[in-house]
Amino acid sequence: MSGRNQTEERRERAGEPLRSPGIELHDANRTVIPQIGFGTFQIPPEDTQRAVEEALEIGYRHIDTAAAYYNEEQVGDALKATGMAGKVWVTTKLRNCDQGYDSAMVAFDESRRRLKVDVVDMYLIHWPFPAAGFYRETWRALLRLRDEGAIRVPGVSNFLPAHLRAIIDDSGEAPAVDQIEAHPRFSQPGVRDFCARHGIAVEAYSPLGHGGDIASEPVEAAARAHGVTPAQAVLRWHTQEGRIVIPKSKHAERMRQNLAVGGFDLTDAELAAVDALDDPHGNVSANPETFTHSQSWADQHVRGNI
Repeated sequence: MSGRNQTEERRERAGEPLRSPGIELHDANRTVIPQIGFGTFQIPPEDTQRAVEEALEIGYRHIDTAAAYYNEEQVGDALKATGMAGKVWVTTKLRNCDQGYDSAMVAFDESRRRLKVDVVDMYLIHWPFPAAGFYRETWRALLRLRDEGAIRVPGVSNFLPAHLRAIIDDSGEAPAVDQIEAHPRFSQPGVRDFCARHGIAVEAYSPLGHGGDIASEPVEAAARAHGVTPAQAVLRWHTQEGRIVIPKSKHAERMRQNLAVGGFDLTDAELAAVDALDDPHGNVSANPETFTHSQSWADQHVRGNI
């Protein structure tokens, strides 16, 4: 199986970079975000600049990082080296140990300095971290940064409906995006339903899940039917259902394949078959209700994330 579709092949023949479609957010400015981004979680700092430069050359125009990945500086180096700073969508996230109104303001300035940009396109609270109880005031800090023009879109990550309801009730404003773990075997329909009812776009991290997700019979059948890879079938399932996705790879060919998922459509039956794989216990990441790690460098290093 080639893992390529007609759109990709035509663009390669013409020497054109691939491009992601855009999703219009429900923020005040109806901001458009590239639907397929390039994730950098667990890409070591020494590999990050090269990987991001390759992603930009291939055609990615949406780069996702976080303070807790400890590679923001290398993402910034790639943006500067390619002349793409300020020309592509950049998302970063606030660490748990930096939550709180004043702390968030300071941490944001540090992230912006490392990224070497004047404006961050999207800034997310990485986890609700309910044990600390600071996420409401942290959300107010992000709204202030938005009002000051320092960030375009304030959002959250790993927020469940109770956390979302709390910040909406406290501030009167819903986030434009909730970045959550979502893949065929853990698609979080309850969170997605809450987000849909409140105009919150869902951005899927770990969009391919474990190997079992892409090796499942419905995914493999859809891939065979459309002449694509199982990973491409899963990414198309996400994008057809309206989610933003941030797949990660350090390999250029897989980067291309992940971006080239717009040249085919899954049938309603194929979408439903992948939906049916959902397992409420199929998560590969932590439970937002109980995740209490600080995300400091020492914590991330001990846990093998950096």
